[in-house]
Amino acid sequence: MKNPWEDIPLSDYESHMSSENVFQLQTLSQMMKEQFSSDKFESIMILGIAGGNGLEHINKEQVNKVYGVDVNQSYLDECVKRYSELNGVLETICADLLDDGLQLPYSQLLVANLLIEYIGYSCFQRVVMNVKPKYVSCIIQINSENSFVSDSPYLHSFDCLEKVHHQMEEEALINCMREIDYRTKEIKERTLPNGKRFLRIDFVQ
Repeated sequence: MKNPWEDIPLSDYESHMSSENVFQLQTLSQMMKEQFSSDKFESIMILGIAGGNGLEHINKEQVNKVYGVDVNQSYLDECVKRYSELNGVLETICADLLDDGLQLPYSQLLVANLLIEYIGYSCFQRVVMNVKPKYVSCIIQINSENSFVSDSPYLHSFDCLEKVHHQMEEEALINCMREIDYRTKEIKERTLPNGKRFLRIDFVQ
């Protein structure tokens, strides 16, 4: 089955995420700055990197390698074009994380922001065990209403995601990570303009 993210234009995704009443792209960028600076990392893997939001916070003096993983090749092409200053540091990987045979390189920090919602806890466990990072940092969305997609003029571009979306819960994610020997290191929360919340949970092995 084709992954629905392959059919969503990057312009629709970013316009929706950055709209005034959603304000998620901007919030994620600031939270990613905190993720990258929470410790000293030489290698970082970002799952679902899309157009590269947050890469502006990568410290090239410290980070030797950034792996950007996404199922949509056009997203990755745009990401490389936008962040040419990371040439030699940024390596993109087009992959579907739902693929049982997936092999990914090692990275010291694994970042998964608004990503576990679309692959589920079990698949995420499998990806983490594949990469074998020392640190994992996740951002999940806590919904305040029935719809997991916020209202915007681009709302219907995401109708195809309903069949793959998983509702996220803080305790369920913590338990999922505990099962594969990762303990909770830090939890932070941000409230969005529409009342939804972003929850960042950091784990360490």
